[in-house]
Formats: sequence, C-alpha cells, structure tokens
Amino acid sequence: MTHSHYIGRFAPSPSGELHFGSLIAALGSYLQARAQNGTWRVRIEDIDPPREVPGAAETILRQLEHYGLHWDGDVLWQSARHEAYREALAWLYERGLSYYCTCTRARIQSIGGIYDGHCRERHNGPEQAAVRIKQRHPVTEFTDRLRGNIQANPQLAQEDFIIHRRDGLFAYNLAVVVDDHFQGVTEIVRGADLIEPTVRQISLYQQFGWNAPGYIHLPLALNEQGAKLSKQNHAPALPQGDPRPILIDALRFLGQRTDLPWQDMPVDEILRMAVENWRLTAVPESASVNPSFSNASC
Repeated sequence: MTHSHYIGRFAPSPSGELHFGSLIAALGSYLQARAQNGTWRVRIEDIDPPREVPGAAETILRQLEHYGLHWDGDVLWQSARHEAYREALAWLYERGLSYYCTCTRARIQSIGGIYDGHCRERHNGPEQAAVRIKQRHPVTEFTDRLRGNIQANPQLAQEDFIIHRRDGLFAYNLAVVVDDHFQGVTEIVRGADLIEPTVRQISLYQQFGWNAPGYIHLPLALNEQGAKLSKQNHAPALPQGDPRPILIDALRFLGQRTDLPWQDMPVDEILRMAVENWRLTAVPESASVNPSFSNASC
C-alpha cells in the first residue's frame, strides 16, 4: 500500500450508544474516505473503563452496520494496545521528552487552570504521579481542510500536557496519536468539539518524528438549547427502525444532495450515491439541528 493511499477512520468511545451527532462524524469520515477510493477503519477507544457502558461497543458496531457504514479490516480495540502505549511512553521518557508530575488538579486550578511546568526539573519518581510531555514543539495553528487556518490558544499550545494519568490510565492524546500512526491514517474527519486537542496531537507527532495526518472538523449537531448532542446531555440513541430517513437527515445536515428518490432505494444505494456526489465544499462550518425520531420506529 503506497503512502498516497487515503486512510480514514471513525473512533468512538463506548460510553453510550451512537446518537445523531455521532452519525454525522461517522458518515462524514466514511464519505470522505470512500470518495477518495480510500480505506475506512473503525477503532473502539475503550481506554477509560470508568466512563464505559457495558455492551456499548458491540451496540455501536451494530448501529454502524444498520446504517450501512461498513468498515474495512478488523476493528482496532484500544484496550488491546496497552503495550504499544507503554512503549511510546518509555521512548519519550528515555529521551528526556517527558517527566513525572505530582501536581494536583486543585493546584493547577489555583494558578488559572494552565499547568506552569512546576515539576519539569524536579526529577520526581513514578509514585502517585502523572506523566507530562516536555513541550518542545508547541503548535499554535494548523490548517483544517474545511475551516482553513485555525489559531490555538498560545498558552494551551505551550502547556506540558498529560500523556499518562495519575490513576494509571493512558491519556486520550497519547493513545489517539499512537493508534492513528499505527493504522496509517492520512486524514482525520471528526467533530468540531475536538478542534482544541488537535494542536497537542500534532505536537506529539512532531515529538515522535512522525508525519501528522490532515484534519477536517465537521459542524456539531446541537439541541434546542444550543448544546451539542452528546451522551453527557442524554442525546437520544439512533433509532433501530428504518435507517434511511435519519441518513437523509444527516446528509442534509452535511450540506449534501438529498433530492434522491431515497424512499425507493436500499441503504447501500443511498450511500453509493452519496459517495458519488460527496462535496466537502458544501459542508457548512456550523450547523444546528434537532432531528425528530418520532416518525422512525425505534
């Protein structure tokens, strides 16, 4: 497989079932990959057991298949990748690119919420400590293929952020970078709620000496209160009935053609047409929707 081959991915965490906002991210990444004749992978980000809902991962995979979003190859489970994360942590530590930090959340909040490098030269041991990156490659901006140039908060960009938590869990930023590199991901299509950590992730790619992928951050689906649809605010799960009306809602949300005679088309045909007609330039930067599932049989 040549480096020019497009590889995209959808990487949900199993903290609940997929909702309309998750479908936007899955569908957008699927269409972008398929429109480039690329590979579309699915990864389950199950590295935070306290937040996970038993059975949610299996439900998510069933939901993707129900909505016609068939992935390539095997699903990658982050819970099976601990050794790779440990190797990445050791690589950084051996090169003086990370350090142990014993600062409490209360201390960091008391100084304004952005870590000040307090433990950088204290040579702490691993007991009761998180691991922080020694930020030598602060990234203050990046180019989003949908939104153009995005500027980061300079203080956040320069922060020595956590890559291994005090409770022994691997941090999201470390795991996502190690896995996207491992899977050869060339472009990441995800929701705009993940714009902020992007500069940290790009800086980690630079620490490892790896090429960073491209980025597209899709508009977020909002509820009537203007908050993003999320598992935290109890967004309704995707209906289990006919997936086609919801797929058409999602295509409309993404600014794509929905004037198909979709009532007469099977799901796979709707998606084939959607891939054929996919236009990233038609995707709005921001959008709001409150899809009603009342007509769908749940």
